Amino acid sequence: MKFAFMTFSCPGLNLDQVLAMAQEFGYDGIEPRVSANHQHGVEFEITADQRAQVRQKADDYGVAMACVATSCRYADPDSQEEMVQDTHRAIDLAADIGASRIRVFGGQLGQGLSRQQGIDLVVTALASVADHAAERGVDVCVETHDDWCNPVDVAAVMQAVDHPNIAVNWDIMHPVRRQFASIEESFEILRPWIKHLHIHDGDADNQLVPIGTGQIDHRQAMQCLAPIDYEGYLSGEWIGWSDPYRNHLKRELETLRQYQAEIKK
Repeated sequence: MKFAFMTFSCPGLNLDQVLAMAQEFGYDGIEPRVSANHQHGVEFEITADQRAQVRQKADDYGVAMACVATSCRYADPDSQEEMVQDTHRAIDLAADIGASRIRVFGGQLGQGLSRQQGIDLVVTALASVADHAAERGVDVCVETHDDWCNPVDVAAVMQAVDHPNIAVNWDIMHPVRRQFASIEESFEILRPWIKHLHIHDGDADNQLVPIGTGQIDHRQAMQCLAPIDYEGYLSGEWIGWSDPYRNHLKRELETLRQYQAEIKK
């Protein structure tokens, strides 16, 4: 397993600064969040030459583009067509900069929709981008988030789409926080499709805290992943944390590396 962080930790840094810090602390990759006014410059609108420059910079620093994090979501029919088009754009951006996955959401259910109607909408959207993703060598990873925190619902989508390039971004916090499933239960339900993880710890007041001091057992999540030889990323998603980014990025990785070493013993 490898470690990355999303640019929400340091939205004001340019790409060179983000990559240099990742290299300094020993991260394997970074996860640029697009369409969020971050200063890294990795966006749908950049040119082919700019995409090549992004890819070259990542290679020069020895830090991978782990994932392109988007806000694409599909469970509302009023916005689905636009979101599908953005997903195609995200797939191309990811492939061009050397990222092998993108993060998407199921999204909040459209007004008055049943769960099954929501599942059908998400399945239709994902099925429509799956072949494009395969052609570009990109996995489209649906996050356990918003109205899709229950891993059973996400698994239903995966089973219906049944495509190797449609996968799961397992945010280990949300199913636990929403009391849908424990970490171990979530893993067992989502296991066949997990290709990316989002990690972060929190306290009873829903505030970010250092890994190991809150309610989310990251060691257990890593123990679940070890037997399947998970080769993807655990990517830190620390949004708006008052703890300075140089403090938390260094400390959280040290904790994760410690857990990894203990699990290997």
